Formats: sequence, C-alpha cells, structure tokens
Amino acid sequence: MNSFLEQYVERITGLDIEASRAEASHIGNLTVPPGALGKLESLAVQLAGITGDIKPSFPKREVIVMAADHGVCEEGISAFPQEVTTQMIYNFLSGGAAVNVLARQAGAEVVCVDIGVNNDLAHPSLLSRKIRCGTANMAKGPAMTREEAELSIETGIRIVEEAVQRGVSLFVTGEMGIGNTTASAAVMCALTNTEPRDAAGRGTGLDDERLKHKISVIERALELNAPDASDPIDVLAKVGGLEIGGLTGVILGAAANRCPVMIDGFISSAAALLARAISPEAAAFMIASHASHEQGHRHLLQALDLRPGLDLDMRIGEGTGGVLGLTLVDAACRIVS
Repeated sequence: MNSFLEQYVERITGLDIEASRAEASHIGNLTVPPGALGKLESLAVQLAGITGDIKPSFPKREVIVMAADHGVCEEGISAFPQEVTTQMIYNFLSGGAAVNVLARQAGAEVVCVDIGVNNDLAHPSLLSRKIRCGTANMAKGPAMTREEAELSIETGIRIVEEAVQRGVSLFVTGEMGIGNTTASAAVMCALTNTEPRDAAGRGTGLDDERLKHKISVIERALELNAPDASDPIDVLAKVGGLEIGGLTGVILGAAANRCPVMIDGFISSAAALLARAISPEAAAFMIASHASHEQGHRHLLQALDLRPGLDLDMRIGEGTGGVLGLTLVDAACRIVS
C-alpha cells in the first residue's frame, strides 16, 4: 500500500466496547422479553459501539454511487451493452432511478461519482473523479495498474472525508457499471478460493449459455492474471473494477471516521471483502442490508460473517437494497431513544 493508505488504515480501530455494553444493558431494561427484537437489538448495540453513543441518530446519510466501465465487456459477458452505464448515470442525476426513489423515502442523498466511465460526462451534480476510461479487459491482462487500484481506493476515502465535513454520518454503498458482476465474482474467487461456477450469477439476466461463457471468462482471467490472495490491492488491480476500488475506499473511509456503512448487494460486498482484507477492523463498521438474488452474494456474506437484515430477492444494485436497509437503522435507533 502507498503511504496515504497505510496512514489511513492506522486510523481504523474497533468498536467502543463500553458503549456496546451500555447499550445492551439499556435494551435489557426495555419492556420487551429478552431478545424479542432480534436483529434490531444487535444492530442497536453495533451502532452504539460504532458511534460511542447509546442513543445514536443519523440525520444526514448519503448513498455513494460509484460508476465505471469494464473492458471485460468485450467478451460478451453482459445482457446489456456498455452504453447503458452512461444512460443510467444520467438517470441517477435526474433523480429517476430506483435508488433515487427509495433514497427520497429514506431521507438520503444520492451522490453519483464518475470514477471510470468510458465516456465524457457533463452534469452539474456529477462528481467527476475519473481515473481512466474503464478498465482493460481482464481476460487479456490486468484490469488496471496497481497505482490506479490504489488511487481508486484513495478516491473513495477522500469522498467520504468531504461528506463527513458536510455532516454526513451514515453511508450507503451503491454502484453502476455494466460487467461489474463479472469483476466482483473474480475478486470473490481470488480472495476466498471459490470456484467461478459458484461465484458467477446471471447478473442482469443471462441465459444458461451466456452464464457458462461468463464463468469461462472468469476462469481465464484468474488463470492469466494469477491474483495474489494475500495482497488485496493486487487482486483489485488484476481482476477488479474502478468502482469496486472506490467503494472499498468508501468503506474504509467510513470506518476511519467511525460511521456505519450500509453494504448493498454483490458488487458492494466484493468491495467489503477487499476492505476487510486491507483492514480487518473495518468489518465492525459494516452492516449488511440484504441478501440479493445473485447466487454468489450469500457466499460473500458468509465470508464476511455478516447477517443480512432483509431478503427481498432483489438484484438491481445501485444501492437500492442498502437504502431499504436504512429503515432498519432508523428502527434500531428508535427502540433505544
């Protein structure tokens, strides 16, 4: 890791154990049977440990939607063309995407970041942090350089730092990038030794033949690049994506600022796996919002030792499941207020 990341990771420490214990004691005095509120109780205890406050609240929350393109789309691994990435970004920026609708319901702001879209984008609300115009085709070589991978993580961290200065205290991970389930599956395989057939899913709607092809592309990328499982940045550089790196930084940034971070679906969970590999202490600040319909997601959650709050068979990404998970955070805060 470069010096910036090394210094930043040193800021990440564990939960406030005294606050967690005080919260557990407080819950024990509520007029409900012990354990009756289930996951809401454990979430309240976690939030107290994160913030050091037994009556936490999060009036300002942001969904960070990292957007980037993937060179591996050349291999025909997606049901949609790469141009859809750009189309969806403008949909986010106009407030018309599913994540925008659900974020408005949850009182969260959606921030869209161009960290690596293969197009020239212009919009007053777009946060432009482009590192390169999409990754290279990982089936033919590394997706990016190590320096670019580190910069993508650093970019996510800096975006969180800026948000914290604005008073944001709760983050939701979101993403957009045609082909990113392929990269996420490859990251998962590299870090957990999972077989590609168990990690790869249908994404936005692949049929059986194209799913087999997607699996073979992941196998080829892993064999060709030989990512080092003991080096998460090497894994990100060789078979990851710029938005995955950006979300890794968002998670690390949230943890360093003692803010909870709501993890969305499969792509966000791949970023969470990278963040935990870089800083094991960061895991304590992660909240799993839901279990998506993508087959590898449940395996990823198990690898992260995270229990999802919701199970709605969703597979849309964007941060939609993460935004729905904010309802659980609000509920956990209310029961102890």
